[in-house]
Parts: sequence; C-alpha cells; structure tokens
Amino acid sequence: MTRNDMGSGPPGQPDQPQPGERDAWLEVSGRKQRRRRVVLADSKGRGRAMRTIIELEEQTSVGEKLVRDLINQQLRTAFLLGGGTLLFLCALPALFLWVPGLSNVQLVGIRLPWIVLALLPFPLFYAIGFWFRRAAERHERDFVNMVDR
Repeated sequence: MTRNDMGSGPPGQPDQPQPGERDAWLEVSGRKQRRRRVVLADSKGRGRAMRTIIELEEQTSVGEKLVRDLINQQLRTAFLLGGGTLLFLCALPALFLWVPGLSNVQLVGIRLPWIVLALLPFPLFYAIGFWFRRAAERHERDFVNMVDR
C-alpha cells in the first residue's frame, strides 16, 4: 500500500478532497460567519424597569399611581382644549352682538355671522383633535420612557 492509497498527505497538511467533495467544501467555507454578540449580564438599569413593569402589571399602589397620573394628564389636556374651544365658539355670537358692524358685513350675499358660525367650527374641530392626539401621544411616550428608565 502506498501513501496515496491510505489517503494521508504530508504531515501538517489536510487531505485533498475529491472533486464533488471539494465543491461542497468550498460552498461551506466560502460563507462568511455571522458575528454574534454574547451578553453575560443585563445592564444595571434593567432591574428597575422590570420592577416598574411588574408593579404596573400587578396593579400595586405605585402602579396605580403611575396610571392615575397618566389619566389625569390626558384629562387635563382634554378639558383645556375642549373648554377653550367651547369658550371660543360661545364668544363668537356675543362678539357679533356687541359689535353690530361685524354682523352687517356681507360676503357673496351672505352675512358674516352665518359664514363664520357655519364654516369655522369644522376646521377648528379638526385642528383641536389633531393637537389633542399629538399631546396624548406625547404623554404616553413620556410615560413609557419613565417606565423603561
């Protein structure tokens, strides 16, 4: 038996694969190995965030206080925007009553009070709703950031 028959090459060098085996070997070795991140411990701040999340889920007194504060912020924003809108819309007829010159102005044959009271509320309500939604999302984002700290 010769050395080639045994399949062993020179010492320290790998055996030469057969042509079919060589193609499979090149496909496997040609792929890049993906890097993996190994984390041995969680960050220090994670324990506090988990404790806050657990308090929210179990509805402890601290969790209830956090949720109550979020609801109070949402209600305060809603009442301020709703009350301001209501005051503005109620002040318009009073303005037309106290300033008779405005109520006699006509645009396209229609008196100004009718135009203002018929057309102004719709874009105003849309803008107030948009503003409230943005404020509510900001309150919720602040709440989530506070819980995750």
